[in-house]
Amino acid sequence: MAEEKREAMAEEVVIDLSNIPLKPMGKKQIQQLEMGLIIATLYSPEVLELIKDPVERATWVDSLAVAAAALAREKAGYTVPQIAEEVGRSETTIRAHLTGKTKAGKLVRETYEKLKSGQLKIVVPFVKAKEAMVATPQDIEKQIAEIKKRYEDEINMLKNKIEELEKENNELKRKLEENEKLVTEIKEKLTPLKELIEKLGV
Repeated sequence: MAEEKREAMAEEVVIDLSNIPLKPMGKKQIQQLEMGLIIATLYSPEVLELIKDPVERATWVDSLAVAAAALAREKAGYTVPQIAEEVGRSETTIRAHLTGKTKAGKLVRETYEKLKSGQLKIVVPFVKAKEAMVATPQDIEKQIAEIKKRYEDEINMLKNKIEELEKENNELKRKLEENEKLVTEIKEKLTPLKELIEKLGV
């Protein structure tokens, strides 16, 4: 029982951000700070909650990426026009991110302050799969057999339904033929009467 509990426990992978340059110099260090800010902010509880919505996820990831790129370049001494040109966004957007007027800009700056103070530690949980959760070839074969049987049952049910409908259709055809025959007989019987009426001039 204790062994099962140990297997179900999540393993932790710690991402070390202690070597991220806080005052980057050159493109490589800017990219390091930028990626550190993106990763650390994405794994914050607040953002993980926000990006649960698939509709909002793409927008949030893009906004965080722009905010992180802007802040990393600001820390490297870039001006707002330089950042806007390199990131490919308007100066207004860059200023909004840098001043924390946007949610993404505010969160990225908070992440930077945590990095700066050495408070930030990213722990990514990975749950170990139990042996019982791993499908064996026999399990897969059994599942395929069950699916096959289910479809065969459905096919047989449909076949029976088709047979019933065919019987009903044949019965309707038979009744229609009988009615047509009856109409023909009535017409034949009415013909002499019509002729007689015409002769009498009624």
